[in-house]
This record gives sequence, structure tokens and C-alpha cells, in this order.
Amino acid sequence: MGQHTVEKIGGTTMTRFGEVMENVLIGSRTGKELYNRIFVVSAYGGITNLLLEDKKSGEPGIFGKFAAGDPQWEEKLEETRLEMLKLNRSFTDLGLDLKAADAFVNERMFGIRDGLRHLMQLRTFGHFHPKDYLPASREFLSAVGEAHSAHNSVLILRKRGVDARFIDLTGWKDNTSCSIEQMIERHLAGLDFSECMPIVTGYAKCAEGIMARFDRGYSEITFSKLAVVTGAREGVIHKEYHLSTGDPKLIGADKVRTIGNTNFDIADQLADLAMEAIHPKASKEMEHKNIPIRVTNAFDPGNPGTLISKEYVSPTPRVDMICGRNDLVAVEVFDPEMVGQSGYDYHLLESFNQFRISYVAKNTNANTITHYVPERSRNLDKCLEMLERNFSGASITTRRVAVVAVIGSNMKLPGFLSRAAGALAEAGINVLALDQCMRQVNMQFILDREDFKKAQIALHHEFVEKEASYN
Repeated sequence: MGQHTVEKIGGTTMTRFGEVMENVLIGSRTGKELYNRIFVVSAYGGITNLLLEDKKSGEPGIFGKFAAGDPQWEEKLEETRLEMLKLNRSFTDLGLDLKAADAFVNERMFGIRDGLRHLMQLRTFGHFHPKDYLPASREFLSAVGEAHSAHNSVLILRKRGVDARFIDLTGWKDNTSCSIEQMIERHLAGLDFSECMPIVTGYAKCAEGIMARFDRGYSEITFSKLAVVTGAREGVIHKEYHLSTGDPKLIGADKVRTIGNTNFDIADQLADLAMEAIHPKASKEMEHKNIPIRVTNAFDPGNPGTLISKEYVSPTPRVDMICGRNDLVAVEVFDPEMVGQSGYDYHLLESFNQFRISYVAKNTNANTITHYVPERSRNLDKCLEMLERNFSGASITTRRVAVVAVIGSNMKLPGFLSRAAGALAEAGINVLALDQCMRQVNMQFILDREDFKKAQIALHHEFVEKEASYN
């Protein structure tokens, strides 16, 4: 195990780079104290949305327009290039060499423009199918965002006397094909981490395509691979907020608490509810190598944040977090012939699997099986049509619902269910269904969407604000 850490800085945080330098990268450190830290950076906030598509609204960016054959992709590319140059100007007071920064952006963006133009021309011949070139187009469009922020960071840090190194894993004009691990080893070869500060692009080119495998979660995959390949002693994720017992915007910043310690199992539970502390596929390798992950607030440098480790279990029963999601659809299959049938649920799941739809929660009884799936799941309508055909004797209904979960590494509290039900009842909330495994790390309440926020406030008050373990 090495002496260094691997640390990731998210996109919204990167946009506040002056504060990031003050709180994370430099602060009061001098000399050797600056080093033995490898930083993985995301694209500046909003840039990947412009390059690909808006993550929340789905509004097409350059890639979205190009993939649809919309000739306005060039206008979107120019808009994005100008936005990147505008970001450069926001860092001039930090000492950014504007000439070098702009030249870097222009070379990459004009290169991408020319490449996409050639692909558009090839399209007209009819022998080149979108499935052959669109995945690669999405890859190199995404990569430019991280290259931009990493290159700027190095320029600024060097002005401050830091021996920062630009580690470009994006594969720009690199015809070789290798794994992520090989790419990392090649670009870090010969570096003494105790003497320099590598600034690494969150995008890493690999033979199988990192976007194709992990989509927008790729920067955390790069973070994880770096930690494992280099044998880091700890991984650190710098966010714009703490990993807290609840949503501070909803419950109140004065009422939530920093979790402090939890384990990888709980991180998985959070990821399943779209409350990712870290991408679940990224955390697995670090868990297997026993590399803990620390989640900190980049703008609260005195707070150690939350440490996610392999073996941690709270010594006293408590709730780690109240969270949830209000974008689920309950798919209920009622069939009187289900009773006693072996494999009924297996055949149901075959349809979900065919359309790559995963479920967040599930309830069953003698003649009813209900799966709770994300409403935005691709091909959900087609999946429901297949269920209607394959289970013609069943009644299949859907309902838009929310799930609110109480999660913790040790929730063996006497009367826990009674307290939860009582808190929800007192708030006037009707529970449609509930789900809990015997391991008792995650209790999920299925509710009407209109009760989503109210339920979190009620449960947080009951299990966090009343508990002495958080005082």
C-alpha cells in the first residue's frame, strides 16, 4: 500500500477553482506537504451537458444533435467552445495563462468539429451505420471536458509554484488500444508521487469504451482504477456538500448531521436510491482491495467528512441517512393462477431483463408481485406490452409512486418499525407498501409522490434529531 491518496473533484466544485485551491489543493501546505496526492478532475459544471445532453432534462448537446442528424450540431459545438473560453476568463485572476488555455480548447474543439464533419460526409455513402461510429463520437466528445479542466488546473497550479503534471488519459490522437489499467500505468510511469502532483483527466480512453460501459459515471471509475492500480492508502471524493443524514435543502442545514463513518454496503444502498456516494461499480474494486473512501465537503476543509470502510458497523444502533426517490413506477401483476407456481417471478423478470430494466424494490404475496422501477427506464412501455402478451391471464397495473428509505449500518433498534409507522401516521402519510430484508440495513416505504418530502422530514425528525448518538 502506498503513502499517497487518490482524490476526485467533481464538476460543480471545479468551477469554484479558487476555493478548491484554498481548501483542497494548496491551502496552508508547502514543500513536500503538497504531494503524495493524485487528483482526478471532472469537467467544469455544465460542460458535459453541452457536449452530450442535459443529464436531467435530456436536452440534446453536440452529441445529441449529431446523433439525430441535426445540422445544428455545429452551432452547438461553437456555443460550447465559446462557453469553455468564457470559463477560461473566469480564472484569469488565479493566474491562468489565457493564451495557452484558449489554444488548448481551440485545438481540441476544432479537431472534434473536423472529425464530425468527415463522419457526416461518410454517412452520405450509405455504407456507414450510426452504430459503428456514434459510440466513438460520444467518447471523444465527452473526453474534451475533462481535458479542459485538467489542463487549466495544471497551468494555474504551476503559477503557484506547485509541480503539477497534466496526465491526459483521454487518448487524444492516440491510435493505441489498451485497458484503463494499462493506460494509467503508461501515463504515470516514472512519476514520484512524493515530488509532484498529478492532475488526471476523469475520462480515460480504453479499448471497450469507458462511456459505453459506465456512461456519465466514468470519472469515478477512473478514480477507482487509479487508486487500485497505484495502491493508494485512501480515496477521497471532494463534493460541494457533506454526506449527511438527510437532504439539507429539504430538512434544514441546521438539522442534518455529517454521517462520519459508514461502510461499503451502505454506499451500495444509497446508490440504489440514486444517492450515490460513489458509483457502485467503482467502489467494488476499492472495497476488495480494502482501500477506504472518504467523502468530504470541499468548502468545509476543517471537517474530516465521512469515511466509508469495509468492516465498519456503528457501535450503537442508529440511522445513517433518510433518503429516497420520487421517480418510480409500481408495476403490479395480479394473477389468481400464480399461487404455488414455480418460476412465475423468474418469467416476469425475463421481460425486465430483455429491456435492461432494473427494479429498486419489490413486494410479493400469494397472487401479486409488484416491482418498483424508475419511471425514465428506456423501453418501459415496450416491456409492459410484453408482460401483457406473456401473462394474458393476469391483471397488470401501474402507479406512479415514491420510495423513502431509512438506511444504517446498525439499525437494530427496538420498536423501529413501530416508531417509523407512528412518525409517518402522525404526519398524515399513508404507507402503500414497505420493504425490508432480514439484515435490517434498509427499510423502504412506498408512498404517494405528494408525500415524498413530508415523509423524509418526519422520519429524519424521529430517527436523527431525537437520537443522542448524533448530539
